Order: sequence, then C-alpha cells, then structure tokens
Amino acid sequence: MKKNKKVGENTLAKKLIGIDLGGTTVKFAFIDTKGNVLTKWRIPTNISEHGSHIVPDMIKSISDQMRKDDYNASDFYGIGMGTPGAVNREKGTVVGAYNLNWDIVQPVGATISANLNLPILIDNDANSAALGEYWKGAGDKAKDVVFITLGTGVGGGVIANGKLVHGINGGAGEVGHITVVPNGYQCTCGKRGCLEQYASATGVVHIAKDMAKKFTGHSRIKELIDGDEDLSSKMVFFLADNGDILANQIVDRVCSYLGLALSHIGNTLNPENIIIGGGVSNAGNTLLQPTTRYFQENAFPSVRDSTRLKLAQLGNDAGIIGAASLALQFRNNQPFGTK
Repeated sequence: MKKNKKVGENTLAKKLIGIDLGGTTVKFAFIDTKGNVLTKWRIPTNISEHGSHIVPDMIKSISDQMRKDDYNASDFYGIGMGTPGAVNREKGTVVGAYNLNWDIVQPVGATISANLNLPILIDNDANSAALGEYWKGAGDKAKDVVFITLGTGVGGGVIANGKLVHGINGGAGEVGHITVVPNGYQCTCGKRGCLEQYASATGVVHIAKDMAKKFTGHSRIKELIDGDEDLSSKMVFFLADNGDILANQIVDRVCSYLGLALSHIGNTLNPENIIIGGGVSNAGNTLLQPTTRYFQENAFPSVRDSTRLKLAQLGNDAGIIGAASLALQFRNNQPFGTK
C-alpha cells in the first residue's frame, strides 16, 4: 500500500496529469477522473536557447512530483497538455509558439511520452481552458458551450454536443479574430478590426488612449494618459466602478464590440452557455452586464432567449483541469465526452 496518499483517496483509482504551458509559468496538476485536483504546482517557463529547456523541465518536474507523492506511471491513465502555438494533435507536435521561442516544430508529445512512459494528448491552450470550464466550471453540464478568454489577446474554444470543435485546419474557436470594426485597428494576425484589438487587455488601453484624446471633461484616466503614466485595463474597469465618466464610456465601447462578436457566435452556434474568462473577466458584472445587453440587442430572438452569457469560474485552474480531461481518452480508449 502506498504510504503518502491523502486521507480518503482511493489508491486503486487511476488519475490524470494536466499541463498548462504558458510563456512565463508551467502549471501542473494530478487530477482524479471526476475532475478533483489532488495536487497542483508550477514552475517558471525557461524560454532561453530557443525554448530547448521547456520540455526537459516539465518531464523532470512531473517525475519529481510523482516521487514526492509516491506515484508511478501505472497510477495514471495519461497526460493532457494545453499549449500556445499551432498543435498537430495526431503527431503531438507544436510550432509557432513564439512566446516560448518555439519557432520550429517541437516533438513535445513523443518526448514527454517516452520519458514518462505515459500516453499524452496535446491541444491549444484556449481549447484546454474551454474543456475545463465545460467539465468543472461555468459550463454547468451543458453539451454546447463556447468559451472566450480575454487576456493579453483573445482566444476561444467551441464545444458542440460535448466535443471540442477543431475545424479542418485547427482554426475553430479563433473568436479573437472576428471583425468588429471594418478597417479598424491593425491586428497581429494581419487583418484589421479584430475583436482581439478591442476587448483584450491591450485593446482596452488602446481604446482608452484614443477616446481620451477627444474627451474634454475631468477624468483620472485622461490625467494618467496626459501625464504619460501607466494605464491598465484593470484600472479602467476600477475607475468605471468608481464613477469616472470617461472610464464608463470606454467600458461601454469595449462591451459593445464584445457583445456584437458574441451575438455572431450565438447566431451561428446557439450554445447553451457562452463563458467569458481571462484576466479582463475579473471585472465581473462591470463587464458582463453591458456585454449581455449588447449581445441581446444583436442576437436573433430565439438565440437571445436561449443562450446565456456567464463569467468563468475556475480562474487559473481552467487550463490544467481541461488539459487533464484530454487524458480521459485513455480510459477504456473512449474519447472525452462519450459514455
């Protein structure tokens, strides 16, 4: 009998390993098949030398934690991982994750699997977060869910009938590149007017600076911008909560674009829930209420009456929980979302 198990833990039940790889931090968790986190930890992401240390660091960290918790490979069904970049799910490779310095194809899956003697499935980080909210968060047991994450950029994941939608080339769920302003702000993707440039943390600040140029009243935001001081999306929403007129106008503008984009998603997919996560979503109802209003103004009536906008519930755990759920495919060789 293993000696270091938590009280009440079934030592015979196999578990899952979740990895959420980010540009600054790698998050890990051992999770049971009901989605309960047993152990979680993190390490810094070492992107030096073309990101060559990232995979070895992950392997070592998981091995060390397995020894610490008195586990071995036979205690797990497998590993699920969420990562930035373009993922080839069949080959387990990642390329184009520039914030990791992975500019050439990385054989991530094969390397991790060979070293830990466990099967692994890899998907996009936004898809992993979508699975997390679907499984244990704000998805609320609905089978049709869209997740949108508002952070430095804007990402998303689509779950239809309990399964992730990837599209023909893995591009499904790129909600951040829905055009909300024709010929608008230049996006890093090469297009103009993408939602990402208006509803991300950086987009909120961009809108704030443009609107401040034309604002003639008193506003702390205008003072900060005119004084060339730092301004964040968090501060914009905070000042809006505290009655700053310009801040409220900025938030209304941001939410109008977000609500419009979500209405397009709703009209196309009619999911039961559209879940809003990411750092910007920490604004709570200050973001959700006006966004819902604009969504309802632009949504088809039957969509407006059936699709609900909700805030994410899992915070930073969504990615690791969702990634771990990928490994459920290795239980009885059945894909996630099937019985």
